[in-house]
Amino acid sequence: MADTPMANTMVSEANAAPTRPQETSRKALSLSRLRVTDFRSYDHAGLDLDARPVVLTGENGAGKTNLLEAVSLLVPGRGLRAVPFSELCRKHGAGGWAVAADVFDGQTDMRIGTGIEPQEGGAGETRTRQVRIDGQVQSSAGVLAEYVRIVWLTPAMDRLFVEAASGRRRFLDRLVMGFDPSHGTRVNAYERAMRDRNRLLADNVRDTSWLGALEAGMAEHGVAIAATRLDCVARLKGAIEATQEGAFPKAMLALEGGLESDLSNAVAVDVEDQFARHLCEMRNRDQGAGRALDGPHRSDLLVRHEAKDMEADKCSTGEQKALLIGMILANARLLTRHTGLAPILLLDEVAAHLDRDRRAALFDEITALGAQAWMTGTDRSLFEAIEPRAQCFHVEAGRIHAVKD
Repeated sequence: MADTPMANTMVSEANAAPTRPQETSRKALSLSRLRVTDFRSYDHAGLDLDARPVVLTGENGAGKTNLLEAVSLLVPGRGLRAVPFSELCRKHGAGGWAVAADVFDGQTDMRIGTGIEPQEGGAGETRTRQVRIDGQVQSSAGVLAEYVRIVWLTPAMDRLFVEAASGRRRFLDRLVMGFDPSHGTRVNAYERAMRDRNRLLADNVRDTSWLGALEAGMAEHGVAIAATRLDCVARLKGAIEATQEGAFPKAMLALEGGLESDLSNAVAVDVEDQFARHLCEMRNRDQGAGRALDGPHRSDLLVRHEAKDMEADKCSTGEQKALLIGMILANARLLTRHTGLAPILLLDEVAAHLDRDRRAALFDEITALGAQAWMTGTDRSLFEAIEPRAQCFHVEAGRIHAVKD
């Protein structure tokens, strides 16, 4: 990264001695310090924390979700809002942004810094974000998956069950990456090969060697994607079934897709060969459609309300929210058993549409898990049941104030 004011901020934050959070009886990932510079509504702001849950309250537009978004950038991808990195720059800032955090994994302190430099090439320039771990520049953000696991739930996800399958695939792929950090790399490789194949077919380029190589890549990565998704769904189903009946209904899960079906009847290497042959045979059809009509990019996560034996998209909005929270909590428990560490949870406006009993159940689950859950809301009273067990802050006009007891 070039020697610029934004880079220097990120460097100084990333090289500062990390501070260890308060020890807890359970091992969990936690942030002991967060600093943001020229990020969204913040010119410069920070939080010093212990390992307890974090409650952020304030009016709409105060900047609560912006802090959760900053934390979400400590893992690969574009964060919980999934916007271009240039949109994260403060409106009247220098044109870049930086996020720095101390992360404690129960044994080791890490300092993670990420951001983009102020723009120099004019409007429209594409910029990738930079990542440092303990002051060392990383080749890509993908390495973050090896160090930090974060699970989030946002209001935009409330319609997960009623909207397009693409959202459910993205949701599932984020869960998969908690168990297999390489999954995101395979998804990206598959999508690149598919785009290149689509482009060749659209341009009527019939280079069989070139197309064959792309289709071989799609088959290799596609079967691996389907297999890891199946494994994650199987794990999650087991975790849900092992959960006692409670405030959040159990979800019945299934993964629908051609490769997933084939993998239940044949070994992966045979499915890979079969899929490559199928892609070759379907070139004319896919050329006419303008896209590949088969593959893991067409799969869907199917969810049913177990007690009602009803598809999730037919349930009430309250039931859908409760189903989704139950899945998130089951995944967090599963990750905790798998890695030995509770993941960081980002729960944006999670309490707003829950009744008192479900709020209390959620807070008890978080406490039992030992997770550092970041929760936002406009009404402080919604968090009364967890305030004694949490660290609370009030956010107002891009400023953060600790809430005193």
